[in-house]
Amino acid sequence: MSRVGKKPVAIPQGVSVTVTADHISVKGSLGTLERQINSLVSIKSEGGVLSVVPNDASTAAGAMSGTVRALLANMVNGVSKGFERKLNLVGVGYRAQAVGQKLNLQIGFSHPVVKDMPAGIKVECATQTEILIKGTDRQVVGQIAAEVRAFRPPEPYKGKGIRYSDEKVSLKETKKK
Repeated sequence: MSRVGKKPVAIPQGVSVTVTADHISVKGSLGTLERQINSLVSIKSEGGVLSVVPNDASTAAGAMSGTVRALLANMVNGVSKGFERKLNLVGVGYRAQAVGQKLNLQIGFSHPVVKDMPAGIKVECATQTEILIKGTDRQVVGQIAAEVRAFRPPEPYKGKGIRYSDEKVSLKETKKK
């Protein structure tokens, strides 16, 4: 069995968890998340703690217990604290502006790039070169951040483009004559 799968998930104050045979719902102050449960594992809720138990002794069930436990921990953390991803724009004239549920980007193309945000995702721009993506679902926040970064990934010679705030871009040396 997975070491991660053996660890229990603590349920903080203000978060309610509903477990059925093949479905789990986590509700907190920031919203509600739901997920289907794999048939190889079962979830037990006792005294403010969730534990994941494999249904049999197979390798797949042990591996799935760790996966489901990590997903549960992310769901509980998401509805109580939320997740955020910060992006930085590097380049002359590169600007970002959040307008409602849309992100307007001017990133060196002849036209502005507009990205619509899905439900449950908020986007903020503290300055013109910083983008903050917030939400309750970790997977969706990371996916939206990756899609925004993919419009103009950092190039290796000058480092211009959209990058994560904690990303290190190693610059290449230019060709010498």
